[in-house]
Amino acid sequence: MNFLKILKKYVIDSQIYVSVMGTLFAVFFMKEQNTFRFPSVFLIFITYFSGYLYTKYQYTKHFFKILILNAIAGVICAFLIIHNHNEIRLIKWFIIVVLGLLYNSFFLDVYIRKIPLLKVFYVGLVWALVNCWLTLPEFSLSIFLISFFFITALVLPFDIRDMKSDRVQTFPKLIGTQNTKYIAYLLVFISSLLASFYLDPPYAVSFFSGQCDHLYPDLLF
Repeated sequence: MNFLKILKKYVIDSQIYVSVMGTLFAVFFMKEQNTFRFPSVFLIFITYFSGYLYTKYQYTKHFFKILILNAIAGVICAFLIIHNHNEIRLIKWFIIVVLGLLYNSFFLDVYIRKIPLLKVFYVGLVWALVNCWLTLPEFSLSIFLISFFFITALVLPFDIRDMKSDRVQTFPKLIGTQNTKYIAYLLVFISSLLASFYLDPPYAVSFFSGQCDHLYPDLLF
């Protein structure tokens, strides 16, 4: 039991775990679109990891160190893009980074996380842009919608978990826990339906089975 608590505290709840999951989600679509490249994988992981470190530590005494680390990470990301891709990819990456800063930054009077009900959709937007725009030559609407609905559904259980501590209006506070779960069910269904239409069959089946294994139990219980 102690091992499981330690595993959850230092691995599952860590920024590196979330970053790995976000990266693997992008890899899934890169493989489906035949655009997989290791430099892109490193780029996405570094971007996610730097962003989550920034969000977690910006109000702590470690923030200056994190800022330096993020600056180094930014240089590495720019090098990866320039060396392996082109200036268009660099612009895409920069826009996504700016969107991440707008989500939660201390130097802004009003940032996205403070706006009632918007957080879940905004997280879905940013993750979807990584999957459908950053890693592809052209914007893919189908991958955007699949990712957007799925990630938005995935964020809703966290709003349920945090409903007592959140200071802004969230869906669980507004419509209740059960209705929030219904919304998540609907978003998962839409995402699965789109995946069945637009992804190659093996990837569509994999996507659906992954949702059943990981998301449905969280929503049910």
